[in-house]
Amino acid sequence: MKKQPSLDLPNRWPLQNAKARFSELVRRVQSEGPQHVTVHGRDEVVVISSKEFARLKGGQTGQDLINALQSSPYRDLEIEPKRAAMPVREIMSL
Repeated sequence: MKKQPSLDLPNRWPLQNAKARFSELVRRVQSEGPQHVTVHGRDEVVVISSKEFARLKGGQTGQDLINALQSSPYRDLEIEPKRAAMPVREIMSL
């Protein structure tokens, strides 16, 4: 019978166990989902699959943001107030 990475919480790996059993950690990410790595009993990092990372990160283009702004009913709303022209002063040459 295999010993769980942490007896009290599933999918939790003390840092030393995560380092020593990294291949198993990766396999569990693929089969069971995100795995938490703890330092001194506190969650410090979560290991996720590259597919999940790409999904969470979204596209590099920002196209989703552009689409959301373009479909907004407030797209014609003036965000910055119009500014008056700044007065220009004459400079005397010496």
